[in-house]
Amino acid sequence: MRIIAGRYASRQLETRKGRQTRPTLDKVRQAVFSSLGGFFDGGIFLDLYAGSGANGLEAISRGVDQAIFVDASYQAIQYIKKNIVSLGCEDQSRVMPMKDMKALQMLAEEGIKPDYVYLDPPFAKQTNDQILSFLDEHQMMRDGGRVIIESLEKDHFDQEFNFLHPYKTTVYGSTRITYYEYRIPE
Repeated sequence: MRIIAGRYASRQLETRKGRQTRPTLDKVRQAVFSSLGGFFDGGIFLDLYAGSGANGLEAISRGVDQAIFVDASYQAIQYIKKNIVSLGCEDQSRVMPMKDMKALQMLAEEGIKPDYVYLDPPFAKQTNDQILSFLDEHQMMRDGGRVIIESLEKDHFDQEFNFLHPYKTTVYGSTRITYYEYRIPE
């Protein structure tokens, strides 16, 4: 697994062996970041089920100011930290070794408003509607922010929330990517 583009392009990342972590395929990550504009001019990227940290590190490589990595697995957190150190981007990284809702609650209390939220939970344990509802109810994102959900091709996420609206879905083999936009009414 590697960083695809930007400051750390082609740098290798480490991940857990076996099926405990399901890294986003390079072609899917490339397509997702291209859909988001390719490169960023700052902002905060929340990698909610970070695994190896590849998505958040890709975002840093492409120009976000900060990536927040959340994972409940001790082993995953160790790989995330190792990958952050290997790239030398500790000052742009925050690692939160905890469950999704605890991290969201903490970030909401701190007033953190991400520009991008990447959801790639274990497919059998998806609580994406709960996460989207929390982001919406706590007005936790910046206007124009994006939520990206990686799921199985058969899964559909099309529920409208007050401020979060699905706007695009793409399928890559057995993987579906669903995009939501956070819009504050004028």
